[in-house]
Amino acid sequence: MERFLGNYSPHLFAVLRIVAGLMFAMHGTQKLFGWPGDGNTVDLVSMMGLAGIIEFVGGLMIAFGIFASWAAFIASGQMAVAFFMAHAPQGWNPLENEGEKAVLYCFLFLYIAAHGAGIWSFDAARKKGSRHEAVAHHR
Repeated sequence: MERFLGNYSPHLFAVLRIVAGLMFAMHGTQKLFGWPGDGNTVDLVSMMGLAGIIEFVGGLMIAFGIFASWAAFIASGQMAVAFFMAHAPQGWNPLENEGEKAVLYCFLFLYIAAHGAGIWSFDAARKKGSRHEAVAHHR
């Protein structure tokens, strides 16, 4: 399987980054705009408001690959804080304290922070552009 799918690993990573970023951004839209959901929003100047901003803006930055490592690092930290503040007091097991999504997002975003945005991202396009400029200056 690795010989077949391994050839597509950069593409599959990009799809993973895009889908995870968009899903995370939707958590932000729920908090900030009440969509999708029942239309209820959180107070913008609150811990949940800050979480919504990080989720919405950070999720879009991750999805589009704009400073994705920084955005993913911040999002990973937010998910760690969410787990330890909201879920861990209800017990250590994420399957029992409903913290499974927070743990998964935390480690997924930590990996994206370490890996970088990869292909199909503004970060990759920016690096590609700067390489061409650097080569032109050395000629």
